[in-house]
Amino acid sequence: MATTAKRKQKDEKQFTFAWQGRDKSGNISKGKIDAADLASAKALLRRQGINPHKMKREGSSLFSSRNAAIKAVDIAYFIRQLATMMKAGVPLLQGLDLVGNGADKVKLKKMIYEIRSDVNGGLEFAKALTRHPDYFDDLVCSLVHAGEQSGSLETMLDRIATYKEKTESLKKKIKKAMTYPLAVVAVGVIVSAILLVKVVPQFEQVFSSFGADLPAFTRLIIDLSEWMQQWWFVCLIGAVGFGFGFAKLRDKSQKFSDAVDRAVLKIPVFGSILHKAAVARFARTLSTTFAAGVPLVEALDSAAGASGNVVYRNAIIQIRNGVSTGQALQHAVQMTGVFPVMTIQMISIGEESGSLDHMLDRIATFYEEDVDNAVDNLSSLLEPLIMVVLGVLVGGLVIAMYLPIFQLGNVV
Repeated sequence: MATTAKRKQKDEKQFTFAWQGRDKSGNISKGKIDAADLASAKALLRRQGINPHKMKREGSSLFSSRNAAIKAVDIAYFIRQLATMMKAGVPLLQGLDLVGNGADKVKLKKMIYEIRSDVNGGLEFAKALTRHPDYFDDLVCSLVHAGEQSGSLETMLDRIATYKEKTESLKKKIKKAMTYPLAVVAVGVIVSAILLVKVVPQFEQVFSSFGADLPAFTRLIIDLSEWMQQWWFVCLIGAVGFGFGFAKLRDKSQKFSDAVDRAVLKIPVFGSILHKAAVARFARTLSTTFAAGVPLVEALDSAAGASGNVVYRNAIIQIRNGVSTGQALQHAVQMTGVFPVMTIQMISIGEESGSLDHMLDRIATFYEEDVDNAVDNLSSLLEPLIMVVLGVLVGGLVIAMYLPIFQLGNVV
């Protein structure tokens, strides 16, 4: 038994081989392939119709992108590739083989091979995905299961890929809106701190030889510099500790996480973008699940789980409870008092016309584009504001240091 486990562990280990050879047409080609050993690599190439002449195993670096963790965008790309191949008539197992061979990240490649092995062993594709809950949530697994049961797996994979791509694009826009100004201001603070610790003391030595009283502003900066020289490490540890503690507390305390969710929605400008993003996420999730034939109550459960904010999660749960008791979706959405009037009206039109999934898709597209425009406009508006902040931080220090010199020149 132990021998079997060791052999399995050895088989799972993959290496990258650079190869050069000729294809079926006799043309010279080259590339890279992953396999357990050299013989396996040659066998894989021959199955693809390639006769390899030169092969060399490549080493891997600890910090190489191949060793990076699997991200949500990788999962979206994996599903998109698989959907494209299956639409072209490639069987599921062969599609998993091709996608796995083309994967750049070792962890992603290993996961795809594990899924392929489970499916080859007789497990349903949806069940194979549930064995990797960190990468495939209940929504994706239930949609894949629905696709398998209805015999339209390739169509369902295409819908899931579109859903994942839209969701990740929306997350990227929100992250851009939140991190860009914070990153620039953080750089300004770091530069100011370096000036206070390293540059201002040099000016202080020059000023001590003047034998005159320094301007109040300069004196203030020098006092701040002396304090920073003495306590800079405390400030650094405090900043790192605050960030680490905030992240841990939000991860461990649901009450604190919910309070943060409510607070961020009230931030001027940013809060409006987050509101629109939440509405887009709700409409996109509900559209995808409802179009896949999932009952509305179950679709609302999935939308609540994918909402990303406690305010909208509670609102969607309220909608689900209303719909389960016989309320119309439009009325249940209106009762929450959270969703925009346009969203409520479009849902009402969708219910009356029997095209709710298409109307929800239009709502999602509208708000996704609205978020995109809002982020671009915000970036344009913030750039001059950020320049002002940096000018005050860095320029203020420079003025404070040269102010005594200017005054000395006036005296002379």
